[in-house]
Amino acid sequence: MSAARSQSTPGSELEALQCHFTWDLDASRPKLLRLKEKLEDVGTEEGNAWLGHLYNLRGYIQHKLGFTEDAQSFFKKAAEAFRQTREAASDEGPWLVVNYGNLAWLHHHLGEQAESQAYLSKVDALTNEYPSPSQDELHPEIYAEKAWTLMKFSGDKQLLAADCFQRAIRMQPDMVEWNSSRLIGLARASKHSETGLEADVLEEMRIAKEQDPENLYLAAAYLKQCAEKGERVEDEARELARKILRNPVSSYSGMKAVLRVYRSALSVDEAIGLAEEALENHPDVRFLKRCVALCYKWKIIFNSDSRPIRSTIDRAISLYQEVISLYPHSSLVKKIDLANIYAKANQAEAGHIYQELLERDLEPADQQMIYHHYANYLNFHRQDRRGSVRYHMKAAAIPHQSFFRDKSVKVLEKIRDRGRNRMCGEIEEFLANLPQP
Repeated sequence: MSAARSQSTPGSELEALQCHFTWDLDASRPKLLRLKEKLEDVGTEEGNAWLGHLYNLRGYIQHKLGFTEDAQSFFKKAAEAFRQTREAASDEGPWLVVNYGNLAWLHHHLGEQAESQAYLSKVDALTNEYPSPSQDELHPEIYAEKAWTLMKFSGDKQLLAADCFQRAIRMQPDMVEWNSSRLIGLARASKHSETGLEADVLEEMRIAKEQDPENLYLAAAYLKQCAEKGERVEDEARELARKILRNPVSSYSGMKAVLRVYRSALSVDEAIGLAEEALENHPDVRFLKRCVALCYKWKIIFNSDSRPIRSTIDRAISLYQEVISLYPHSSLVKKIDLANIYAKANQAEAGHIYQELLERDLEPADQQMIYHHYANYLNFHRQDRRGSVRYHMKAAAIPHQSFFRDKSVKVLEKIRDRGRNRMCGEIEEFLANLPQP
């Protein structure tokens, strides 16, 4: 044991570890349950370079949800996955530092201090045997796992994740999957940006796609960016879709990403055809049911040319009802989608769903999302302009920074600037006194 550790306490040793328990990953139970469902859709087939990281995060979530035995099982699966994917001469290496740190914390919480101390010693041995190549920086394996975890844990941590990946890559540039994931994260971070993805990052994606040819998710993400910039990618999209159909089903397969390419570069009808074919090949996979439902939503909600035919509406409603039951903890957005599909079909069920959602006790960001969508429903489907303004105000009044709060504020500003609404004076006063989150 090092001299520094001999003078420290078990509590301080645990706090000094680099692992999920020290990375400020605290979240509400609803968010953890949503993330759990999301991670369950990631394939665990051989060849997934992120399998060890996936099991580590799933173990941490199970611990936070109170399922200790499941947590321990996932942490053990993580260690085995790392041993298989790293193909190193030794069974142990720096990639196990985070895993052993998690196990030290887990045994500490269980009151098993001897076991906790044993894992602390394992961490100490690994960090001494495999020091970071760069002084005053974490080992690249630790940066990479922290980056991947942040990407999955929160949508607003994509840039922080990209920075961690960049630090890892500078020290260990041969890990192509690290760079691929960094670029996927940057593409996600640009989703709501007014300027979109920067040209140099798009060029990096092109190069990374050649260096990581098996990463079909990256290939789909790259095509989506090209399509958004007006490039013709129809042939590449169809070829990529065939490859994805031949691969094992996973949320990492690139299916959802290539469907978005189909939507923008080909047609929603072709996207529906592709998604339905995938589901026909794997009829029991809930992730594919979710993909098909998404395509029908595009067809119905974003089609302003004509009213969808009855069979399309019925298929969409049936899919969404099933998907909601299959993702009980991630059903909020899907219920909004279902309500909007009912609204397009002029069915009263839309109002009933919104009333049920409005009565829920939700977190601020979710409450803002409900208020914003309900405001749009009142405006476009009920022609209730005053009620719509009221609910945009409700969304904006919640002092929490979010995408939907910003959208509602912009709607109110637009109404105010036009000056044609009877509530313009009230809106102007409301916006002038709106507190910053």
